[in-house]
Amino acid sequence: MKKYIFILNAMELLKQLLNGKRVEGVLYLDENTGRITFKAYNRQPRIREKDVLVKKLPWGWVKESMMRIKVFGSFPKDVGTAQVMGLLEDHTRDAKNALIDRELIEFV
Repeated sequence: MKKYIFILNAMELLKQLLNGKRVEGVLYLDENTGRITFKAYNRQPRIREKDVLVKKLPWGWVKESMMRIKVFGSFPKDVGTAQVMGLLEDHTRDAKNALIDRELIEFV
């Protein structure tokens, strides 16, 4: 049994197929016409700005994105819990100082 499929934007779809790309979309039964219809998704590449490095810290970094300030720290396990807690406090203090320095440089 043959079924005919109505394709929306057929020329654009054909161009993508001839370029060797796959086309994602939805196949549905049109309520108005009663025909099987294929509608391709309009996929757009996501363009995202990279995070800006504010300062490299001994155990991580401080970065700034469009919406957030990011702080990363990674400490070795073999130094012990007490020393990691001290390093974490030092790391946090260094991150705060980096943000203060960034504000001072931008303000001047």
